[in-house]
Amino acid sequence: MKNYVQPGNTITLTAPYAVASGDGLLVGSIFGVAAGTAALGESVEVALTGVFDVTKIGSQAWTAGARIYWDDTNKRTTNVATSNTLIGVAIEAVGGGAGETIGRVRLNGSF
Repeated sequence: MKNYVQPGNTITLTAPYAVASGDGLLVGSIFGVAAGTAALGESVEVALTGVFDVTKIGSQAWTAGARIYWDDTNKRTTNVATSNTLIGVAIEAVGGGAGETIGRVRLNGSF
């Protein structure tokens, strides 16, 4: 194919805010996980698909298969759809204790 560019599971984006490796970021409708550190406006390689442990709201319990959204204001994941962007699904249940701030998510990569 003469028009093939790349597989598409990772792409380079301009960081909309400072990110560290493993941080989520949202650029328009594109959500991904940063593969490296970048300051605001710098290029960063971003994974669009795969399973990642991401920061979540500690007070929320998740069930396996629950839809997970990105809260770009607070830079963390949530199971609340209102004003947030769908990014994937939880692949494990996780409790809602204050210290339970990491959830395992399979990114949908469809945007």
